[in-house]
Amino acid sequence: MHTSSNKYLLAAAICCFAAALAHLGCIVFGGDWYRFFGAGEQMALMAEQGLWYPTIVTSVIVMVLLVWALYGLSGAGAIKCLPLTKLALILITGIFLLRGVSFVGLMPMFPENSLTFWLISSGICLFIGGLFALGSWQQWPVLGAKNA
Repeated sequence: MHTSSNKYLLAAAICCFAAALAHLGCIVFGGDWYRFFGAGEQMALMAEQGLWYPTIVTSVIVMVLLVWALYGLSGAGAIKCLPLTKLALILITGIFLLRGVSFVGLMPMFPENSLTFWLISSGICLFIGGLFALGSWQQWPVLGAKNA
């Protein structure tokens, strides 16, 4: 474990855990949650019909967010250093920032998602990506150290 904790990576991890919980809530509470979070009427209806597609897609998102949260904690020094932490933090940061800025190109692929959904979710992704970026930058020398 690292000797210091990085508040930006800790905050990024907490955000990932919160996002995972929100997605898990969609699985548990169904269509109304999918609608509230802007996933589109089609996803909400499929969830209400008991189809597996929304559950599978949302479960994958939950798992990815949980892994990313663990890498945030690892990079922050809050838990044991996970394998390939530096690479993981670079990729996680890049994915969040790319998702945050690419929503205009993604919108036509998901026409049922509202503009509000795109603006809010993209802002959240930029925020979390920024936390990962700042935290990784600050923690970089520690992450490179032997037994980091």
